[in-house]
Amino acid sequence: MTVYFIGAGPGAPDLITLRGARLLGSCRVCLYAGSLVPRELLAECPPDARLIDTANLDLDRITEELVRAHGEGHDVARLHSGDPSVFSAVAEQMRRLDAAGVPYAMVPGVPAFAAAAAALGRELTVPTVGQTVVLTRIAQRATPMPPGEDLATLGRSGALLVLHLAARYADRVVAELLPHYGADCPAAVVAYASRPEEVVLRGPLAGIAEQVRAAGVLRTAVIIVGRTLGASAFPDSYLYSPDRDRTPN
Repeated sequence: MTVYFIGAGPGAPDLITLRGARLLGSCRVCLYAGSLVPRELLAECPPDARLIDTANLDLDRITEELVRAHGEGHDVARLHSGDPSVFSAVAEQMRRLDAAGVPYAMVPGVPAFAAAAAALGRELTVPTVGQTVVLTRIAQRATPMPPGEDLATLGRSGALLVLHLAARYADRVVAELLPHYGADCPAAVVAYASRPEEVVLRGPLAGIAEQVRAAGVLRTAVIIVGRTLGASAFPDSYLYSPDRDRTPN
């Protein structure tokens, strides 16, 4: 049997993929992150499915449940918020399943940064302004960042930064990025993207931390910093240019 690591999306239950919803409906066991995954998605599971909230389970307990379900002959839906390819702690679960001889597959989901961009009504890559998006986080109360991936180093590129798990430390983020982006650089914070309680904050980098404090945003948010957020005077993309040769190869 198979463990399916399914991206639940950023929060709105209808942003799960069709494949993810179909697999939820066929798996007799579902492990889900109760503090992050919308409970409405659990209604997609079979009526007699075993539902296990992993919010208070450590990695050993989670692995035990996955291996147990496999041993009982059940497919498993391992439901993660956002997309399992980033900041999901899936890698260590897959490593343990490899050791236990349990097969698994990944099912992509809508990531938080994409939902945040939708809430802002912005494309994150804009011709001649910015074509690079850096997804990162900070190390406060979390696994240390690898050498060379601190905010000061990443900020030197001037690329658009999307920071996960950092809203509580917005003051630190601003202080480290100001020397590289400047006080007037556009910034935004989107909390609970795609959910009814969504919060959208916009402003210059120098003042965004104050907005975060005033709004009481502490978690389930991304901070976005970069010139593309405010870009308006830029050339049209060559993709649809009338000068582009569209002769079939």
